[in-house]
Amino acid sequence: MATAYFIELIVNMTDAQNDQDHLDMIVFNCPSIPDRTKYILGESKESPVKAMALIGKRLAELGADHISIPCITAHYFYNDLVRLIDVPILDAVTETANHLKEQGVKKVGILATDGTLAGGLFQDRLSSVGIDHIIPSSYAQRGVMKIIYDDIKAGRPANIELFGKITRELRDSGAEAIILGCTELSLIKRDFSIGAGYIDVMEVLAKASILSCNRLLKKQYYSLISNRG
Repeated sequence: MATAYFIELIVNMTDAQNDQDHLDMIVFNCPSIPDRTKYILGESKESPVKAMALIGKRLAELGADHISIPCITAHYFYNDLVRLIDVPILDAVTETANHLKEQGVKKVGILATDGTLAGGLFQDRLSSVGIDHIIPSSYAQRGVMKIIYDDIKAGRPANIELFGKITRELRDSGAEAIILGCTELSLIKRDFSIGAGYIDVMEVLAKASILSCNRLLKKQYYSLISNRG
């Protein structure tokens, strides 16, 4: 579902007047790739790198100029993939940190999988551009994983009440904006009115995909922090 939504975002965010103004896309949807979070946490010995690299090489053979990965946890393996694939890979995590910097955000909350947090992906990039970060408490993080795995990945509606409690914790700790740092969490923003102060990493990646392929971006997506700009 996250991959399908990513395609929809690219189409909706492109400033196009006809079919030819849109991006050509090659979509390789492969849910059988080994679980990224389990591998990062040491709960599985099956690395997803080989499977992802194989897909990347196939996309390169098919003529892709850039590769986007609509799985944020997979960015833990970004450097490995860059070495194995001869096509530029867009870095959604770095793009997100840079966008928050451009928008003047000083402190941000992070919602992501255990694997993404354990890998320090957002924490490191945010620190590199001078942005402070907050992660959920251990109790709240269990709620994040429940929403991602037990709700959205399982095809059930997200527990929006639980989502609200988790985000209030981050706001109370001083978060000016909250990163929706897992593609499943993007679907919450799509399906519910969650209010201001969120940045959806899927939208960031879609924006980077459009611009890197020299297409036009609709003006309302210049700023990707909800209800801002």
